[in-house]
Amino acid sequence: MKQHFKMAALSLAVISSTNAFAQDSSEPAYKSWFGGSAMYYNTDESRPFSDGVADDNGLGLTVEYGFRFTQSWAARVEFTALELEYTDNAGNSAEDDGEMTGVDVMYFMPNDQWFLFGGVKRQAVLESTTLGNIGIGKHWDVHENVKIITEIAAYHDFGEDYNDYSVKLGLAVPFGKATPSAPKDSDNDGVVDGKDQCPMTPAGVRVDATGCSVDNDNDGVLNSVDQCPNTPAGTKVDATGCALKDADNDGVVDSKDMCPDTPAGVKVDAKGCTVFDEETVEITLRVLFDNESAVVKMPKDPEISEFAEFMKQYPSTTAVIEGHTSAPGSEAYNMDLSKRRAANFKEVMVDMYGIEGSRLETIGYGETQLLDNGKNAEAHRVNRRISVTVKDTVKVAEEK
Repeated sequence: MKQHFKMAALSLAVISSTNAFAQDSSEPAYKSWFGGSAMYYNTDESRPFSDGVADDNGLGLTVEYGFRFTQSWAARVEFTALELEYTDNAGNSAEDDGEMTGVDVMYFMPNDQWFLFGGVKRQAVLESTTLGNIGIGKHWDVHENVKIITEIAAYHDFGEDYNDYSVKLGLAVPFGKATPSAPKDSDNDGVVDGKDQCPMTPAGVRVDATGCSVDNDNDGVLNSVDQCPNTPAGTKVDATGCALKDADNDGVVDSKDMCPDTPAGVKVDAKGCTVFDEETVEITLRVLFDNESAVVKMPKDPEISEFAEFMKQYPSTTAVIEGHTSAPGSEAYNMDLSKRRAANFKEVMVDMYGIEGSRLETIGYGETQLLDNGKNAEAHRVNRRISVTVKDTVKVAEEK
């Protein structure tokens, strides 16, 4: 039963190969080859010989001729001069020469990456036996006319239940290389498929060297769909190849608009660029201090925050922080106190609001610039202060 099963499996493989051959009729890369190889042959330890029992190895020299029917399918005949080692009935190591001949059906993978093969061999060493074999191999390209053969094969005896295997290394010389067929041009646009980047070009459309429709006005829209084929160079166009009249709605067509992203609601000149007016901006801040104190009591006061935001909005501005005191006290004391008040306010601007210190200058006036010359508490309160004024001329977009 086991032998019948093995024969049925081999028959099924042959039938499958025949069906696949009928379906594959592509031209092979080369039509035939001659080859020569060295073989290492390993016998099954249980394999019997009439004069003894097989040992574990043998060596052979193989010559072969192969013929490719298609790109995928081929057949070959082989002859191997084989020498096997064995142990004779007296227990001594011995060896005997013989031969192995046979045929294989071969299947090459795409681009000849590797191939599978299977066939029948007749081996005559000490005694004759018929073997079925399967294997895998590759023809390695080393030169236009030379290939390296590498193969591994397994063998099964049809009469006895044992298995051998072999490893083969050699050289093959291919013959009858296929003649390249004329390049195809599927869409008949004059550009072969291998170079055609637009393989489905409609009939009659003019194409460039890549097989794509020509764009005569270089507006990015192919001639086949360009409804405005003579758009001036650099003009922005829509999907039909026609100029966008005024993308930013500033009253200047895009072909003449030098500032294509003008904000909405501002005036523009003939080139589509914003018209600016010069405007003077100014802010004044006054901060009061307690009697004989240089501490800024409320550094997060809204007026102080507003002043800091103004400085950030107009980063080219600078400021002079003026420190003042009321009249009571000595002139020297009041001068020092006014300088400390100005310095402390600068520190708040730098540390709390992130204003660069180089933009802020401080000066102390002591009691020399009183706002109120009175001798009462209210006069003293308004005189204890710092004051700072920032003014700048900036460009502001003119509104429509």
